[in-house]
Amino acid sequence: MPELPEVETVKNGLTKYLSNKTILAVDYDWDKSFPNSKGYVDNYLIEAKILKLRRRGKALIIDLDSGYSLLIHLKMTGQLVYKGKDQKFGAGHPNDSLVGSLPDKSTRVTIKLSDDNQNISTLFFNDQRKFGWMRLVPTIEVENINFMKKLGPEPLEPTTTSKVFKQRLLRRKNSGIKAVLLDQTVIAGIGNIYADECLWMSKIHPETRTGSLSDAAMNKLFVHIKQVFTTSINSGGSTDKNYVNADGQKGSYLKFAKVFRREGQPCERCGSEIIKIKVAGRGTHICPKCQRLKK
Repeated sequence: MPELPEVETVKNGLTKYLSNKTILAVDYDWDKSFPNSKGYVDNYLIEAKILKLRRRGKALIIDLDSGYSLLIHLKMTGQLVYKGKDQKFGAGHPNDSLVGSLPDKSTRVTIKLSDDNQNISTLFFNDQRKFGWMRLVPTIEVENINFMKKLGPEPLEPTTTSKVFKQRLLRRKNSGIKAVLLDQTVIAGIGNIYADECLWMSKIHPETRTGSLSDAAMNKLFVHIKQVFTTSINSGGSTDKNYVNADGQKGSYLKFAKVFRREGQPCERCGSEIIKIKVAGRGTHICPKCQRLKK
């Protein structure tokens, strides 16, 4: 599933293509992908102009001048593919739909667009496994829907200080730190790749009980989360199999990864062999020497 840096990269890429476009028509065939009634679509989506794109956690938000917003979550296999007269890009799961003829059997929503010069373009929402979704909600209600209300603070926002970060972590002080980092109600946007990277950088074993971490360790972890996310965004996201960026290219972050998907290779810090274990139900990459579990 795309994590915060991937969705941020998608948002940045889509912005240059979708800003100020007007929605002419919408076609959809899967209620989970687009559960609103036809009346809402006709009244608040058709003929609406796209004002801006933003991100919250792992969700993309497209604000419209109708007073409504499109919320999009790509989940595991979702894609957003834009096709204009001389432009084309795909973002999301990198299967053949990114480069093939659309719509195809994975297409759930097709949105026809027009710019001020009446140039027609199309945005396709594809999802092979049908886990992703697209919702139309009043913009003022975006933060009040259950999905958004449950999200923790954004790690890159100035209001998320190290003090706030520690307070959020200690809500689950008896849980292992990796499980806490993956909990979107604690901090938004962290997934498996970046949890592994940040814990390695901080020399923390992923099963360490959160309440046993010192203030210094939590401060270090917070700094590394911000550092890794910033590096990944600047690198266009990760190169994991479920993500490509807004120009249809794989992100380059994993070229800089220190531990994720590097099992069997030497730790860049101490030379020990990186191993893969299971923590919180997820494949987890650690250096057994640098990240010893303290009893």
